[in-house]
Amino acid sequence: MRTTLTLLLLLLCCYANAQQAVIQGVILDENNEPIADVNVSIAGTTTGTSSNSNGYYKLTVPANQELSVVFTSILYKETRLNKLVLKIDEIYELNPVMSTTVNNIGEVVLNSTTRKDLEGITTISPTMIRKVAGAQPGVENILKSLPGVSNNNELSTQYNVRGGNFDENLVYINEIEVYRPFLVRSGQQEGLSIINSDLIRNVDFSAGGFQAQYGDKLSSVLDIDYRRPTSVAAGIDASLLGVNAYVEGNGFKEKFTGILGVRYRDNSLLVNSRQTESFVQPRFFDAQTYLTYKVNKKFELGFLGNIAINSYDFQPLNRQTNFGTIQDPQVVVIDYDGREEDQYETYFGALKASYDVNDQLNLRFITSIYHTQEQEHYSILARYGLGTPNTDIGSNDLGSVDFVTAIGSELENGRNDLDALIFTAEHRGTYTLDSDKKEDDQIDWGIKYAKEDIRDRVREFNVVDSAGFNVRPPFSDFANDQPYTPFTGPLVPFESVRADNDVQVTRLQAFGQYSSRGYIGDHEIFWNAGARMHLWNVNGAAINSTTQTVFSPRAQFAIKPDWKETDMLFRVASGLYYQPPFYRELRNQQGEVVPDVKAQQSIHFIVANEWSFKWLDKPFKLTSEAYYKDMNDVNTYTLENVRIRYNATNDAVAYAYGFDFRMNGEFVKGTESWISMGIMQTQENQNGRGFIARPTDQRFKFAMLFQDYVPNIPNLKLYLNLVYNTGLPGGSPNYADPYEFQFRLPDYRRVDIGVNLVLKDENKKSKLFEKFSEVTIGGEIYNLFDNANTITNIWVRDIAANQQIAIPNLLTPRVFNVRLVARW
Repeated sequence: MRTTLTLLLLLLCCYANAQQAVIQGVILDENNEPIADVNVSIAGTTTGTSSNSNGYYKLTVPANQELSVVFTSILYKETRLNKLVLKIDEIYELNPVMSTTVNNIGEVVLNSTTRKDLEGITTISPTMIRKVAGAQPGVENILKSLPGVSNNNELSTQYNVRGGNFDENLVYINEIEVYRPFLVRSGQQEGLSIINSDLIRNVDFSAGGFQAQYGDKLSSVLDIDYRRPTSVAAGIDASLLGVNAYVEGNGFKEKFTGILGVRYRDNSLLVNSRQTESFVQPRFFDAQTYLTYKVNKKFELGFLGNIAINSYDFQPLNRQTNFGTIQDPQVVVIDYDGREEDQYETYFGALKASYDVNDQLNLRFITSIYHTQEQEHYSILARYGLGTPNTDIGSNDLGSVDFVTAIGSELENGRNDLDALIFTAEHRGTYTLDSDKKEDDQIDWGIKYAKEDIRDRVREFNVVDSAGFNVRPPFSDFANDQPYTPFTGPLVPFESVRADNDVQVTRLQAFGQYSSRGYIGDHEIFWNAGARMHLWNVNGAAINSTTQTVFSPRAQFAIKPDWKETDMLFRVASGLYYQPPFYRELRNQQGEVVPDVKAQQSIHFIVANEWSFKWLDKPFKLTSEAYYKDMNDVNTYTLENVRIRYNATNDAVAYAYGFDFRMNGEFVKGTESWISMGIMQTQENQNGRGFIARPTDQRFKFAMLFQDYVPNIPNLKLYLNLVYNTGLPGGSPNYADPYEFQFRLPDYRRVDIGVNLVLKDENKKSKLFEKFSEVTIGGEIYNLFDNANTITNIWVRDIAANQQIAIPNLLTPRVFNVRLVARW
């Protein structure tokens, strides 16, 4: 009898478990942005869950019953779906759009603790990214307002993080690593960022101490998610600098989603504002798409594609630069002949398959191909003359040159071509452990294969003539005692690089990590521990095959004490980080590939605190971080504008330490703004010669990102982006020994401002624009105070006076732009 009852109970339990269905989806706000930590429950039951950082939720519910699904959050109005009846094993996709509790001005809430807070990740609002003004608007424009992140060049989308260079930053889009062009020498050649701001739904950034699931770089990781549309929509963003447009939608009973973005940019407005008069056509185009198809309730396919075609045609004519002092004013006049023609074409495609084995186990398979063809051809002759400007304030010719003495000329010639093909195949997995309500344990792992095939042709030379004399290379070993002994050697360029490289790099990477979120008593804790392995082989024509392996352990720990009066979070992180050399790091100053270059090594130590508090009855958060990085096998380099040239020698050790502070919150009700400050020092020791400043030694940084609106006209909004960076070591000749020639550029000061008038959005109705969801017009002023910022120096050689004169290359002055945004 007892056995029969047991069997009946088991059958009833199995039958009950079989009478189930699933509700899942993405919870969005009115701007189609995902909402995290929304409670999802079935009214009258204890069944419930919450949305993750991407707004995704999944809830198992009884089938064949009338249900009422409730979505609640302290920030949004309650949303409810009544009388929902699902069939057995049915998967019902529900993507609710939640509205704020206040119609016109929202609330900024900063005292809730998310998993990303515990992991030390900064999350940036996609809406803010699209609205804040900048010469290069987008994600990188906002990153430069964060502490520890800098770039003293508004024309570039690249950035330095805590003493690292541009090549030390990881960038992912939907878990797929993306790459940047190889040959770009200056910011005005760069064009568009790989990240399309119109497509993003989530932006995460870590400035160090990041987890093992991210790749092998020394400085930072930027993790981007493109959104999955829930309805048909489109938009356009037009200005004097170009046009961005996108269209999105879904179909096939919401199994298919797709979003397409197209961008065109012409930097003539910025380039023509600089000192050099020229004919210039800096034109950049790209198209990106992200498509998903849900084959069934467990299996989904995704495709990420990108085509970028960038051209830069530059024909300089003349230039005049005033310098010196009030007592001794001077001017250099330069006449140019020749031109530069650059072309960069990039094609990228990635396919991602995601399979939910069950509620706990998810498997992902990713493959990608990246192909870039880059051409950099230039022949430019510059003839220099020094003179004295007219300083008579009452003169009609104030600033004109009274007298010019020709002192020399310089011919720069380059014929550089590169073709690179990168193939990757990767598997990632996530397993969530069964646990009680107070814990959240997760295992992540992955393995990745990559093949890089690069063909590179380098032809560069620089001929310098001064006062009729050919200037020989700076490090030539010869004695010149003319006119007593005639010199009969050949005429050679001042600098010359000539190389042909055919290189293949094969990589195998793997990682595993364990994360746990739980409690010690009433104190919330989080910890993560993991490790990475990276094996790579370098070979090619006339190259000795070389194989190396590195192992990288990493760990994090965070605790949020249960203090009644104070809301604080403490976090520590450490790890051994390696950066195996990419192609550019394998190539030395002479253009030759050195296959046995080691991986650079950096040990991170980070201590951080987050304090959430109320000030004037408004929410704020103060984040403070102290960090130290100890670096070995450092691959030293020179930096000119944005061009990095490595020595490929691993002959240095280095360190970086600093303090970062950021306070963000409601400086103005309903808007988020922040103030950032960073103090940092980084130095290197080459071959035991002593420590000197590295090229990225940014001693002090202050930034402010501020949003405001007119109280009586809340649809008239202001966005201000202010950056102050102390000068970097740089501006010295490339060939100069840094131990004998230490030169710092002037401090970088810049303020960009945008004023927008919202004609239509969710809070302002308009009959004229009733078919649009948003219409905004505005104006932008870049470099509001017209600061003269220097990016490099031109070194003019005067043999007659036996001196070299540094002539600053200035960045963009004050520039005005107008902008129109429309979405429907």
